[in-house]
Amino acid sequence: MSALTIGVDVGGTKVLGGVVDSSGKIIEQSRRDTPIQGGADLTQVIADVAIELSKKHKVAAVGVSAAGFISADRKTLLATSNIANWNNVPLVSQLETKIGARVVLENDANCAAWGEFKFGAGKGEENLALLTIGTGLGGGFVINGKLITGAFGIAAEIGHMRVVPEGHLCGCGARGCFEQYASGNALLRHAREAISASPDLAKNLLSLGDGTIAGLTGHHITKAAEKGDPVALAAFNTTAQWLGAGIATLSVLLDPACVIIGGGVIEAGEILLEPTREYMDRYMPFNGKHPYPRIIAATLGNDAGLVGVADLARN
Repeated sequence: MSALTIGVDVGGTKVLGGVVDSSGKIIEQSRRDTPIQGGADLTQVIADVAIELSKKHKVAAVGVSAAGFISADRKTLLATSNIANWNNVPLVSQLETKIGARVVLENDANCAAWGEFKFGAGKGEENLALLTIGTGLGGGFVINGKLITGAFGIAAEIGHMRVVPEGHLCGCGARGCFEQYASGNALLRHAREAISASPDLAKNLLSLGDGTIAGLTGHHITKAAEKGDPVALAAFNTTAQWLGAGIATLSVLLDPACVIIGGGVIEAGEILLEPTREYMDRYMPFNGKHPYPRIIAATLGNDAGLVGVADLARN
């Protein structure tokens, strides 16, 4: 069997494929734009990327990483929130017919967790959790060296744990979900609330954008925090408080050796990680009576999902 596999990472704006060897090295890549209409057109784009790469390299299988709920048998994409007309799709059978190779399908955060477990920040650990903090909050768990998917295939959707009864409305339809308080969008909300509370202190932060609260981005908040801006630091501190409390709960449920933080918000590095560790310590059940997980930054960046699903396809 070839040591090479293809990983295809499907996002709301791009479809990125890569040929990956057994050490996690990406040998060649191919990219397409995600069709706005999604559906069958997107399925064909995925196939086109895989076919293009497989013509140049002898590969054993193709892995597809996609955001959304995957069926327990890992054959069907049940639902996705950021791609049109792509629900209840028997994606594996459709792609295997088009590509002529074995296809493995997995949730994108699970793929990223596996990538960090095998080749990234979690290499050498048998028990870890990955939190991907971007627009929303995703999660993936590797326990005793195995990726956890659950009875119905939707394990590790940590962003949709309910942490505030009747809290902020989430895109999933529920209220008070974790990602409404500890995600990129939550960081923006926390910053806007801090600006409203202290408008005189916010002039520097707002000047990094177009001068309005609406023009503020997560990147602006990170840059301001790096320069010691009090409003930006307050927004990160609030995000870290929620994140640390959530990790404390995860710790007594799963007992991971480390919790890896990835996604766009990790651009802030220790500005986010240090207070997150402090709040985890503060909120930990049975405080001081058991070992705590390390909280560390992901190392594979945007390649984690692609590399992870390529390795899952190898097994």
